[in-house]
Amino acid sequence: MIKKTFVITNEEGLHARPASVLVQEASQFLSSIMIYKDDLEVNAKSIMGVLLLCATKDTELKFEFDGEDESEAAVAIEKLF
Repeated sequence: MIKKTFVITNEEGLHARPASVLVQEASQFLSSIMIYKDDLEVNAKSIMGVLLLCATKDTELKFEFDGEDESEAAVAIEKLF
């Protein structure tokens, strides 16, 4: 299991378009990718879950990667941020 924290730098936050890119990237991996913000826990492969985060600029998101390709998934998601 790999845990990483990323901060939203986009001025408009994690709105529909970047959320869609995140979900598409996460969906390419077999590993489970969970995102944590405050008391919320969502699947990074779910567009509705990612949008539910309402992540604005400077929001800190904690990611948890777990599975056979977790290292590759962590690197790919990190490139998005």
